[in-house]
Amino acid sequence: MANTASAKTGGERVNEPTQTTAPAIELDGLTKTFRHATAVDGLNLTVPQGSVFGFLGPNGAGKTTTLRILASLARPTSGDAFVLGHRVPADATTRSFIGYLPDVPGFPTWMTAGQYLRFVGELFGLRGSQLAERVDSLLDLAGLKETTARIGAYSRGMKQRLGIAQALVNSPRLLLLDEPTSALDPLGRKDVLNMIAALAGRTTVFFSTHILADVERVCDQAAILNRGRLVSQAPIEDLKARHGSARRLMVEVDDPERLLAALAEQPWVVAVRRRQSGPLHIEVREIETAQRELPGIVATEHLALLRFQVEETSLEDVFVDLVGREPAGRDAAGRGSAAGRGLSGKEPS
Repeated sequence: MANTASAKTGGERVNEPTQTTAPAIELDGLTKTFRHATAVDGLNLTVPQGSVFGFLGPNGAGKTTTLRILASLARPTSGDAFVLGHRVPADATTRSFIGYLPDVPGFPTWMTAGQYLRFVGELFGLRGSQLAERVDSLLDLAGLKETTARIGAYSRGMKQRLGIAQALVNSPRLLLLDEPTSALDPLGRKDVLNMIAALAGRTTVFFSTHILADVERVCDQAAILNRGRLVSQAPIEDLKARHGSARRLMVEVDDPERLLAALAEQPWVVAVRRRQSGPLHIEVREIETAQRELPGIVATEHLALLRFQVEETSLEDVFVDLVGREPAGRDAAGRGSAAGRGLSGKEPS
């Protein structure tokens, strides 16, 4: 079952944990070692309640290990982890208000979505009309209400949406998602992200990913992890303002080939990209210098300037600045783990 951070109580169970003003997640010097390698290295992190929080990092950064510790599926070597003010590994009561979806969830292929969600709900002690209403609302949220096929026939995107639905059966106050959009096609990613966005304000969502665009789309805050350590944490716009600096221009002229040739001689130009017949995207060393000199080059070449603008700093720019230029480290399995290995694939758990 995907939601392994769950608990069962008897009777008509309603999960009503004591309300607290404590952070949804608080990590203090969290460390996890595997043999002679360190997956999480003195991690300090605070996640406020009610946020949709992106946990970013390259392969081997320690994201999956951290989520498994928060879900009480692994024990830290040292340091402390707290969920809604409760220390983890958590007791059954604390686990009962956590929802968890691993990166590759397993399902009983012979069941339908409705049957599976009812089964999970019964494990949480839900019965009667309360169970029926919960299953119905979650099927609707997952876009599976009209689906009668058995789970074995589902696409990966459908399974991921079902996985999120089952992690919500117990109405958790904290939802942990490990790479929920990994390996999905664009439509599958869109559906899963829409589902996550719909949870904003209803529960705290903490999800790990290496897909930067997903974080920009649905998260209000993010943390960047590298080699088991926190690199930066802030609201998305603050991250971009704090660490990013505009260094790209988008320019469109009537004869881009002539402009390309002229730019090749300029010391302030780092690189120029062009997609087929579209505008030029120019990476520069100093944006002010480029803004002063580029219009003069266009005029000297007798070109018509059709468009000229500074491109906004993206989360990818911030990530590359903070992580991408660091030397590759080693993860807990002894593999290279920084951005030199790219942002795809799996990390150790």
